Amino acid sequence: MSFLKKIISLRNFFLASALVSSAFAADRVVGANATLDIEPGARSAALGSATLAVEGDYLGLTTNAWQLSQAKYMWASFSHTSYYEDTKYDYASMVIPLSNKQGLGVAFSRFGADDIPYIRDGEPVPEGSDYNTLSIADWVFSVSWGRRFLDDRLDLGLAFHVLYRDMDQSGWGFRGDASARYKIMDDFYVSGLLKGWTSSAASWDSGEFEYSAPEFYLALSYGLPVEYLYGRFNFYWQSAGLFHHDSRDLDFDEDTHGGERIWEDPLDWLSGGRGGIEFAFDFGLKLRVGLSSFTTFKSVTAGAGLTIMNFLVVDYAFESHPVFSPVHRVSISFSPYLFGHKPKGEGHLNKTAASKKLVTEEPEELPIEDSVGETAQEAPATAAPAVQSERTVESAAPVNPAVNVESTDAATTTAPVSKPSTNATPAPIVETDDEILE
Repeated sequence: MSFLKKIISLRNFFLASALVSSAFAADRVVGANATLDIEPGARSAALGSATLAVEGDYLGLTTNAWQLSQAKYMWASFSHTSYYEDTKYDYASMVIPLSNKQGLGVAFSRFGADDIPYIRDGEPVPEGSDYNTLSIADWVFSVSWGRRFLDDRLDLGLAFHVLYRDMDQSGWGFRGDASARYKIMDDFYVSGLLKGWTSSAASWDSGEFEYSAPEFYLALSYGLPVEYLYGRFNFYWQSAGLFHHDSRDLDFDEDTHGGERIWEDPLDWLSGGRGGIEFAFDFGLKLRVGLSSFTTFKSVTAGAGLTIMNFLVVDYAFESHPVFSPVHRVSISFSPYLFGHKPKGEGHLNKTAASKKLVTEEPEELPIEDSVGETAQEAPATAAPAVQSERTVESAAPVNPAVNVESTDAATTTAPVSKPSTNATPAPIVETDDEILE
């Protein structure tokens, strides 16, 4: 409760700051703090950047903080991307599992360019490489939290981002996001993201204040096991925004109209989505392909991932664009706990995983005491027919009432007394509910 109170207090603080700033100069814009929308992880990027639907990509905490509710181990993740004109994007995140099906994530990133040549007003053009350089960058710090509810069917997540922009003038930005995922059935989920529920705001040194209104996105994911291929297909889809018009033409053709909302033009809204397909082999290899925009096949994405000894995950993504140069992205995730320990119990398994576990695992060996008990239970059943046969023989023996009593006494007197045999078979052990009797 104290954590939620801090979140509410922080939200009220930023809302109050936004209202005070709007009293002076507030401009509503599209894409304030757009750096937060750049895809950092190679896995989600190879799936068309349908990050909201992807589970287990801890480089996507900006979009789907709900996945922190499933964190069992500590993970450290890093990614590097080189864009056109030597622009680089570096991202690092840390996931910390908490009790009661909770998780905490922190992330730090830098998006910018270095060694940009410039000439001050009035200075002569330098000769050769003797010129002044500058750097421009956006620095982002994020904190995320997630928890599971409703008997493991609902995952909720909150994320807060602070941005510092160092350009010709400096500025600060802030945005809060809320995400959720609900389990419809085994291996089928629906997710939602309310981006900028605190509004996405930015303030500049010049005194200008900008903000963008909240936006909502939907996503679906479905898993299909394929046993004869020793793996499973994973399908991911993420929608365009529901609340506002947006530009969906990647080739920047101004004559093309689009960006309609779902109730205005459902087909146009669906074309603004993105998605991908992943096949995950049981031995750790994953192959991926996707589209970052359904409006054109020139936005195709592809990639692969490999899990090494459970503690190391390496991913690669290739992203094409109708106008700009292709982008190559690499990310690495490392778990310190899994490096020195075996994975913990899987906990709750869906029907598919449970049936697969029952078929593939070897039967457990019973302890010696249990095997002795089972043998004792079987012994009376085996001995019962022998006792019954002896009784049958005795009953079948004829009784002669005319036998002489004296001959009987003589036989009794002269016959030697036989000693009990030491090799007699011991009486069977009979096990009852309370104790074992011999």
